[in-house]
Parts: sequence; structure tokens; C-alpha cells
Amino acid sequence: MLFYLLHSLKEKFFVFNVLRYITFRAAAAFITALMINFIVAPKIIEYLKNRKKLQVIRDDGPQTHLKKLGTPTMGGLIILISLVGSVLLWARLSNSYIVILVLSTLWLGGLGFADDYVSVSQKSAKGVSPAFKLGWQLLLGLAVAVFLYFKPPSPEHAHSLSLPFFKNLFINLGSFYIFFVIITVIATSNAVNLTDGLDGLAIGGVVFAAATYAILAYISGHAKFSEYLFLPYIKDAGEVTVYLAALAGAGLGFLWYNTFPAQIFMGDTGSLFIGGTIGISALIIKHEFLLLIVGGVFLMEIVSVVLQVAFYRWKGRRIFKMAPLHHHFELKGWSEPQVVIRFWIIAIILSLVALSTLKLR
Repeated sequence: MLFYLLHSLKEKFFVFNVLRYITFRAAAAFITALMINFIVAPKIIEYLKNRKKLQVIRDDGPQTHLKKLGTPTMGGLIILISLVGSVLLWARLSNSYIVILVLSTLWLGGLGFADDYVSVSQKSAKGVSPAFKLGWQLLLGLAVAVFLYFKPPSPEHAHSLSLPFFKNLFINLGSFYIFFVIITVIATSNAVNLTDGLDGLAIGGVVFAAATYAILAYISGHAKFSEYLFLPYIKDAGEVTVYLAALAGAGLGFLWYNTFPAQIFMGDTGSLFIGGTIGISALIIKHEFLLLIVGGVFLMEIVSVVLQVAFYRWKGRRIFKMAPLHHHFELKGWSEPQVVIRFWIIAIILSLVALSTLKLR
């Protein structure tokens, strides 16, 4: 909205021509989300404390987590308000990709809020039923899949997946592309959700992932850069950069309050929509497989849970001391900050590896 207001003044004030540049608006969105965060976070934290919206600790979790009792949850509201507020101010709201991302944010944010609300109200770590959560995610995945199938971002590679490290190698999925999109949305949403178990762990990884995909979105939406790097040119996808920059800013601001020892937890209110929208962003700009690298930490977490459950049912024994993976290292003697910082280091390295694929092709 602010974009349209200021852009309308460009004829009278030349300085407003700068709004044409995605890089400027992305930087403005980042700073705005950060500032909104610092304004609303203290008020929301105080409100949630007063209303007793406090974290419920799982019974089978590490005993060291019992000290987290009394910390408010639903902190994803802070990220959501900062993100959406910033995007509404700086993005082109006529851009279909921005509309998809904002609606997906609200859809999954609503699901996460419901899950957290049920959890804190019933003082149970279970929240809404897994079937309800999966169904809600499935509906969004289907809606996004149908849109991308019939209005593909890259008509030339409509239902194909690009492969990192290869210039002109694409895997054409045909009608199975719809199933791929649905699985991607559900998997990314739940991967971040599973990672959100230690102070600052998930949101730190999200900041690195969002910043990396912001760079990729800008390149994919730039005709000359994408041609030079042998990437599919995605018309209008550059606007996704503004959304991802706002997400990085909102995440960084939230980290101020979520770092060890956390003043507030993100909860499903934040983790579900953050993971899902990063996945949707990757689908829009045709960098789907890079999710396995950029989101490597989230991938390790969700795979550790799958392996733990599968192996226990098969052999009656556990592979890890506890899943998700971050709990395994806690029980091995690593302190919570050690686990978080080391996982961040891995996330940074993986982000750099992902960006290096732009030239190593």
C-alpha cells in the first residue's frame, strides 16, 4: 500500500523512482519487518503472559526442558504481523505470487494458531488432531498445485524440476507435478515445525533460508541474470524477493526475544506457515531441489523422526537417543546453545553451497 502511495508521487518527486527497484523495496521490507517486530513483540509477550498462554512441555522430552514451563508460546503471531504488515507496505499487491504467499501465510498461520490454542487451553502438547492438521495443509498444497499447474511460472518448464549443478537438465513430472507440489508444501511446513524445539534453533535457520531464497528469487526474476546463469527466467518472480526479505527481517527480530533463554516460543503459529511459504517460494522460482540443500537442517530433523519411528517399529530399538535430532545431541551432553549454534553453522554452510550451484553448472 505504501508502495502504491509513494509510487504515485514519482512524477512530482523524482526520488520516488527508487521504488521501481526490487532491491530497494526488499531492503525496506526487511527493515520494516524488523522495526514492527520490536514494536509489537513486548506487547504480545506481556499479553500472552497475562492470559496464561504458556508453553506445554511434552512428557517424554528432555528433563532440562522443564525449566521452560511458564514461557509464553504463540510467538508466531509476532512474526506473522511483522511479515504481513511489511509485505502489504512494500510489495506489489497485484502480483499473483505475493497474493499466494500472503494467503498461504494466513492459512497456515491460522492452523498453527488453532493448534497452539488447543494445546495451551487443554494444557496438552497434542493440540489439534494430526488428521485435521494434515487435511488443512493438504488443502493448501492442492490449491497451490492447481495454480502452478495451470498457470506455470515458467511455461517452457511448466511441470519440470530443475536440477542443481546441471545447466539444461530438467525432470518432467507431467501430471505428477501436482502431487510433488502438495508433498513439498506439507513436508516443508512440518520440517520447520519439528525443528522448533530449542531456543532460536528453527528461526535462525529460517533467516538463513529466507535470505538465500531471496537472492535466488531476485536472480530468477531478472531476465539478464537468469540468462547468464542458465536459469529459467520467471517473469514477475522478483517480487518474491520482497516477501522473503520481509520474512528474514521478521525472523531476525523475533530471534531477539527467542534466543536462549527464550522470552517467548514461536509455536506452531509461526513454524507451520514459515516452512510452508519457503517451500512455495522455491516452487515458484523453480529451485525445488535446492530445498534439500538450503533446508538441510530441517531435512535432517524430519528424516531423523521418520527413521526413529520406522526403525523402532521394525526392530523395537531406537537409532537416536531421542528424535528430532537436536534432542539426540542434547542427551549426548551438548548444551542447548551449543546445539543451536552448531546447527546454525551447518545452515550457513549449506546456504553457501546452494548459492555456489549458480556458477557450478
